[in-house]
Amino acid sequence: MKDIVFIIFGSTGDLTSRKLLPAILKLYKDNQISKNIKVVAIGRRTYDTAQYLDYVVHSDNNKLDKDILKEFVSYYQMQITEKDDYQGLKLYLKSFTNKQTKQLFYLAIAPQLFDDVAMYLSMADLVQKGEVNQSLVFEKPFGHDLESSKKINQMLWKYFDEKQIYRIDHYLGKEMIQNILMVRFANRIFEEVWHNRVIKNVKIIVKETDGILGRAGYYDESGALRDMVQSHLLQILSLVAMDAPISYYSEDVKNEKIQVLKNLKFDASSIILGQYDGYKNEKGIVKDSETETFVFLKTFVQTPRFKGVPFYLLTGKKLDVKESVIIVEFEETTEQRKWNLPLSANKLYIKIAPQDGFGLFLNSKVPGLRDNVESVELEYCIACKVYGNMTEAYEKLLLDITEQHKTLFTRWDEIELSWKFIDDIKKLGIKPVIYSQYSDLKQMILDKENEVMS
Repeated sequence: MKDIVFIIFGSTGDLTSRKLLPAILKLYKDNQISKNIKVVAIGRRTYDTAQYLDYVVHSDNNKLDKDILKEFVSYYQMQITEKDDYQGLKLYLKSFTNKQTKQLFYLAIAPQLFDDVAMYLSMADLVQKGEVNQSLVFEKPFGHDLESSKKINQMLWKYFDEKQIYRIDHYLGKEMIQNILMVRFANRIFEEVWHNRVIKNVKIIVKETDGILGRAGYYDESGALRDMVQSHLLQILSLVAMDAPISYYSEDVKNEKIQVLKNLKFDASSIILGQYDGYKNEKGIVKDSETETFVFLKTFVQTPRFKGVPFYLLTGKKLDVKESVIIVEFEETTEQRKWNLPLSANKLYIKIAPQDGFGLFLNSKVPGLRDNVESVELEYCIACKVYGNMTEAYEKLLLDITEQHKTLFTRWDEIELSWKFIDDIKKLGIKPVIYSQYSDLKQMILDKENEVMS
């Protein structure tokens, strides 16, 4: 394994203490990454390494193991908006890196700081465009609309090739999101029926019971459309609806996802936007805010495989349960119509959270003398089979970055098309309705659609 250096900008933030350091620590303890790893935690606070580790251990709810962290973490103080400070960082990194060292610059900072950091990294010759051992990693949001997203990427392309850029959408690291392609293409029973002649509809549901949890500054600028639909839900939809790629290497998979996004259309009459009662009373929210915290819409993938099949997208906060699930509902068989029994549609549930797994619902005779029928679930619970802790999304994503695997990272054209889709919805100017409970929204959906949302 090559030497690896993570240089984390924004090392005193919540993302670093709650996600990045725990993930790196777990990979290190499990021997999944090189023992010749170093994490350079960059911040402007006047800490030394011991003080920094005290800070992050105290901040983290997972109780980070400081004794192990001090084996590979060091704190480096600098002001990331000061050009001259990057020469000092260059000298520091030079003391333990060489041309073969993988250097991963992780921007756990606000997007408005990307320009300065990328430019100063290049000016200090800390990164060279096209050098694959030097990569830039940053988190969603990838802008707040198509125009801002283009500006961010055009700026980054001055200093980095696309192959050096890793855009993290942590949702893609979840076990069952990774499993979608395996379920579809590694099982004959699904591969043969994954098209519009057999599938009646697809529902992609991400519900949360919490509100905005103190994220007013970010959330009121984004809302559910930009925060959830643009990234998480459209990524899931593209994996569910894509055609088989010519290979399962990153670029071939992304090429098929792009075809889905190019052919994705929404039904404007189906759209429901909602805002939970009390949102405007949240700290930091303006009193006349029209930001949506709930989205429902019907979309169609106008490809030969799925033309005519509705894809329902639903996401929101302050709803009845916390769950993330994909529900694929199949058409009834020709034989089903001959049975004078209350038969149910077959459904495949791909369960993402809170418990990863599958559920396949079939019609079965109730044991006994009568020909009664019931819907039964064949269930597989992945979490129940795992010994120890389930792999966290960031563990998978960070491991893939070190190994230069890009399948779970979004390419620019995916982002461009998804933002265009969201911008077209925003142009409709739909005002959110106020809801106090999910049942209010569910009735509105039923009034618009014949399909019952779970």
